[in-house]
Amino acid sequence: MYPSPIVSGQQAREYTPGILDHAIAEWRSALGPEAVITNETDLARAGLCTFSIRRTVPVILKPADRAQVQHIMRIANHYGVPVYPVGSGKNWGYGSGVPSVSGCALLDLSRMTRIVDFSEELAYVTVEPGVTQRQLMDFLTARHSKLWMDATGASPDCSLIGNTLERGFGHTPYSDHFGHCGNLEVVLPSGECVHTGFGRIPGASTAPVYKYGVGPYIDGLFTQSNFGVVTCMTIWLMPAPEYMQAFFFRCDDEDGLTRLVDALRPLRLNGTLQSAVHIGNGYKVLSGLRQYPWELTGGKTPLQPDQLRQLSRSMNFGYWNGSGALYGTRAQVAEARRMLKKALKGNVTRVQFLDEGLLRVASSFAKPLGWLTGWDLTKTLELVKPLFGLLRGQPTAEPIKSAFWRKRTEGKADADPDTEGCGLLWCSHTAPIRGEDARIMMEITERITLAHGFEPIVSITLLTERTLCSVVSISYDRSIEGEDKRAMECYHQLMAALLAAGYPPYRLGAQAGYSVPAEEGFRNLMQTIKDRIDPKNILAPSHYVR
Repeated sequence: MYPSPIVSGQQAREYTPGILDHAIAEWRSALGPEAVITNETDLARAGLCTFSIRRTVPVILKPADRAQVQHIMRIANHYGVPVYPVGSGKNWGYGSGVPSVSGCALLDLSRMTRIVDFSEELAYVTVEPGVTQRQLMDFLTARHSKLWMDATGASPDCSLIGNTLERGFGHTPYSDHFGHCGNLEVVLPSGECVHTGFGRIPGASTAPVYKYGVGPYIDGLFTQSNFGVVTCMTIWLMPAPEYMQAFFFRCDDEDGLTRLVDALRPLRLNGTLQSAVHIGNGYKVLSGLRQYPWELTGGKTPLQPDQLRQLSRSMNFGYWNGSGALYGTRAQVAEARRMLKKALKGNVTRVQFLDEGLLRVASSFAKPLGWLTGWDLTKTLELVKPLFGLLRGQPTAEPIKSAFWRKRTEGKADADPDTEGCGLLWCSHTAPIRGEDARIMMEITERITLAHGFEPIVSITLLTERTLCSVVSISYDRSIEGEDKRAMECYHQLMAALLAAGYPPYRLGAQAGYSVPAEEGFRNLMQTIKDRIDPKNILAPSHYVR
């Protein structure tokens, strides 16, 4: 049984009687009947995500190639039926594959799984939107490639292009996904196809290696927008370094976040830390190690800070817990390690460095060490191993388990949070890399989430050389009456409070229900573009733009 939605979505598109049936008939003719899905079970599943929101999907369209996408858009325009594209639909925490408004035909691009081009020499791959993290990893492994992809902590089966178009991020020096892509092939709402960068020049050898092309640079218009359906993209891959060493640190001082961020900022700015650095609070680490400690709280929620401290002592994690990696030659890594240790001195309780060899040794001796120390190192390694893999560009399904934080049933790595009734809302805001800004964001987050009965499960990422991002997970059990409504109220209050404090979100999901305020000139420009290329507002209505 699917959880029943209680929060209404935006206004559904209304059709003239019979119009939708005509459109479906033409889509069946263009795509084949097996690629046009109208059975009630699949349509109900398409309107489901990890929070309560009402969206109806009248039909699912599954094209096999760009030409079929063009046919879909032309038919949609002719009949005035809106279309919402998704790659894999595993955009958990932000709305999964749920359309922006009710009444949209769901354009499911998961059948478009071709790896169109690959160069070991120039370190790039060109993919269609159905290509997943797992597929690319398997592709590189099968070729014994010396190139790494960058992976997010989302499902291995999430779309590479889908995450890039939402300007998602990962863990390696190539963690800025949009910053390492180009050569987009885009189907406009009219069905016309355009290529960006040098891709628009026939025979241009630099199309996959130089993103800007010549003249206006337009790739960004097709991210976080409803201006086109991206059907192909070139992604740059990272040459495997000679040596990589992960680092993990813990800070037991509740007020230590300010000093931590300020200590790490110079190393991010000067290039010592090339990759994203993640700092999770105790709630974040605990949700990765186990499910909610019902036995400790007597069944009450939320988990209070003093209870968290009790668990952190017994499970050997800190109030703040950081991770990242150093890349380069052994000499470069040794120098970066020296600088990092110097920066963290006096600001952390402990810092641990880990390479592949040491990880193997730790895995072999985990149980004997547990007998000697009483510390369950095996459980810690369950968390460390997938994270170590992510720092090497290897996707993992392990973080999915944390979506089951408040569930009474055990979470599996291959589980689907949507159908399991997991409650998950992600609130992702940005700030300058300054300790005081991080402190203010955390104060707001802790105050609002705890007041609404949820734990402040937070990961702070030093995303770029100058920007940090705070991702708050509002995690709950959808089967408990009233939790959906309470979680959404918490989300909206948190969004508003962080925005009012000067910390805007870097992305929005279907749960947002509104646009981030912007100056009139910007709004007018975006609306002018939308009106010009999509006068009938066919493509993903209200997805970031109108």
